[in-house]
Amino acid sequence: MATVSSRSGVRRVRKDFLTSRHGNSTNCCGIAPGFGNPTKRRGPINLAEAESLAPGLNPVSADPADLMVDVETPTGERLAIDDPALTRMIGKGIGEAHHLTLVRSDRAMTGCRPVSLFSVQSARQLGEETGTAVDQRRFRANVYLDFTTAAGFGENQFVGRSLRIGSKAVVSILERDPRCAMITLDPETGKSNPDLLRKVAQAHEGMAGVYGAVLVEGTLRKGDTVELLD
Repeated sequence: MATVSSRSGVRRVRKDFLTSRHGNSTNCCGIAPGFGNPTKRRGPINLAEAESLAPGLNPVSADPADLMVDVETPTGERLAIDDPALTRMIGKGIGEAHHLTLVRSDRAMTGCRPVSLFSVQSARQLGEETGTAVDQRRFRANVYLDFTTAAGFGENQFVGRSLRIGSKAVVSILERDPRCAMITLDPETGKSNPDLLRKVAQAHEGMAGVYGAVLVEGTLRKGDTVELLD
């Protein structure tokens, strides 16, 4: 039916968040997010043991210090997320009437929808509809699906159903993914293309991709099959 796209890499899906890195995608400030220790960030510290655990048994997570986000600025400088210099750079020019602060939370801020899925066919269809090449990274999905037969937006059929991805992970697909102006930004250059969001709004009810919740944790790899459970 579908497989995990070769661009998705190896990652671990967890019930509170997805342990993955989204490459070099930039945000609206031209800042590229990353992690202080991306190797440890991709999976639990006892990954070998985790592979042998029965479904439903969860492995040990990475140390919080290894999960610390760092950023690369437009000038190429790499700063820790809690570096005061980064706060000053982001807040530069906002005026004395405003004060920028950083708030840290040690719990996931993803609510009950920590996983987003998007198909390479949907990106291809949007490219055809807009007459431009559409990089799938614009949609910042956690998992990219590659359907064997379905056309674009085939992932919509999974809403209200559950999927097994790979040998263990089970994800319940809850809803379609409402899109905002972030998809207009090129992941390499940050240049905006408003036509893409306009097409999603006019032709696809403002939705592209789907959101899911992790029911059973597991490791995902390139080429893993996606099985519809119900």
